[in-house]
Amino acid sequence: MSGPTYGGQAVIEGVMMRGQKEMAVAVREPSGGILVHAETLTGFIYNSRWSKIPFFRGVFMLWDTLGLGMRTLLFSANVAAAEKAVEITPRVIWITLIFALVFAVGLFFVLPVLLVGAIDQFINSSLLSNVVEKAIRLALLVGYVGAVGMLPDIRRVFAYHGAEHKTINAYEDGAPLEVDVVSKYSTAHPRCGTSFLLIVVVVSFLFFILLGRPSVEMRIASRIVLIPIVAGIAYELIKFGGAHYRNPLVKILLAPGLALQSLTTREPTPDQIEVAIAALRRVIAADQTHNAPSRIHGDIPVK
Repeated sequence: MSGPTYGGQAVIEGVMMRGQKEMAVAVREPSGGILVHAETLTGFIYNSRWSKIPFFRGVFMLWDTLGLGMRTLLFSANVAAAEKAVEITPRVIWITLIFALVFAVGLFFVLPVLLVGAIDQFINSSLLSNVVEKAIRLALLVGYVGAVGMLPDIRRVFAYHGAEHKTINAYEDGAPLEVDVVSKYSTAHPRCGTSFLLIVVVVSFLFFILLGRPSVEMRIASRIVLIPIVAGIAYELIKFGGAHYRNPLVKILLAPGLALQSLTTREPTPDQIEVAIAALRRVIAADQTHNAPSRIHGDIPVK
């Protein structure tokens, strides 16, 4: 259906949805109610003309996703911990984020280069050297996601991820946002961040082939420095794919990313879908009225 494009992410016992005017995060409280927190989208990222220019906007969107993701994660963590009278501070979240980013860069960008460097003397072709590096990086990505997905708490987050996808799929199909209707839709979505990561791997491979086979130090530096450029291109590709997903050729090209989403989503329960619907209803109302009401659905205890 035509209209605003919505997206979001799973958080602890909840879902964040981003609209044109607001972002909203809905979290299931320990008491059983659904608590919704909304923020108006203001600031440089949303008002700058640079954030609307193709290839540049991908970097802005990543930064926006990071900022919103951390704030909503903090909110959901504190809601979940309320029963234990424990408060999780922004400092703790940001320290965790920095550690996670360093770990991710080290695992997915530096480690593959080091492993290839150890065997590069036995590889005759520059192309084959890059293929081996990319295969290692992809194996690490799939293996890591598959491993963390076995943890019970992460499985619940992945179920909320599935609820987010189902809800957006239903909305884009023009279906009513009711639990029994939304539950029939797929947990996969062409604009998912999981597909984005796979596209980043493919785009970076094409970029790094052009660089040949430099020294290990230059190889590591180039992988890190080119992250914003690769991300900007990948964002445009996934945006294009989402807009033209009904095209048979586009479907084929996006199929690996959709298959990979089976690792980062789980089939949600009705109460998890209810949370995702509450978040999406909030941002839709904000886009329609520019002044979203505090209660979106009379049957859900939204605050």
